[in-house]
Amino acid sequence: MTETPPRVDIREVGPRDGLQIERPIPTEAKLELIDALAATGVGRIEVTSFVSPRAVPALADAEGVAAHLSRWPHVTFSALVAGLGGVKRALSAGVSRLEYVVSASDGHSRANVGRSSEESIALIASVAELVHQAGGHLEVIIAIAFDCPFDGPTPPDRVAEIARRAVLSGADALSVADTIGTGTPVRTTDVLTRVRAAAPDIDLGLHLHNTRGQGLANAWAAYTLGIRQFDASVGGLGGCPFAPGASGNIATEELVYMFEDGGITTGIDIDRELAAARLAERLLHKSLPSGLLQAGGLPVPAGAACN
Repeated sequence: MTETPPRVDIREVGPRDGLQIERPIPTEAKLELIDALAATGVGRIEVTSFVSPRAVPALADAEGVAAHLSRWPHVTFSALVAGLGGVKRALSAGVSRLEYVVSASDGHSRANVGRSSEESIALIASVAELVHQAGGHLEVIIAIAFDCPFDGPTPPDRVAEIARRAVLSGADALSVADTIGTGTPVRTTDVLTRVRAAAPDIDLGLHLHNTRGQGLANAWAAYTLGIRQFDASVGGLGGCPFAPGASGNIATEELVYMFEDGGITTGIDIDRELAAARLAERLLHKSLPSGLLQAGGLPVPAGAACN
């Protein structure tokens, strides 16, 4: 018998995190991008946010997007929420797999959702109750897990404590987010080790931004610790409108390239992912930061002439 190759589960967050800071594009354009992403083989897509349209106008059409998700029954769709109002909107729109964001710092929490970090933590139980009553799944994302642009470095034990309390309050899964892309492999290892110790029996993922070029290195460090769920964005799109200096997420195609070359299965067709990235460039009328995309795709075949 042959041994089953190791596998990671990549969630595509381009339609949400990738588009939230961009100029609004038509709903039909978003659906065209989602269609291209669904064709890559990705199993999960974070498709929108049910948040204030005034705060994030690029995602004001969340209900409009959600109305078409039955086109892709092979994909598990989820959405971000920041409070009970967003949860109710999402559930009414038929989206019951939700991510509730909790900032580890007060500065970012107040800028992002208008309340303190402790107030956001206190809401987890109510959010979980609503989601579970609808038969849904709740993931708590711990934002600003490394540094805050307002409050400075985030104590790793603070992240671990939020994880522990989130699980006690009903979270079904957790994700650690390097919101402004300041993490390094050493710090990633430290934070994830503490979170795993605080919440040993729950699904744990990692959401990375590539602001300082450490995203893929951090993903690999996390993989060596046993993390198997990663967020990434087509073409490296992304950024937080309420975190000064935050740039794009790690690029999905670059993450796939790294893992597949290491014998780790992703289930994502990299050529189709690159095609989706090129489509995103056309829809947004801009170049995207993915190095693999800018290089023109995969390396030249062996034996090709060059100097």
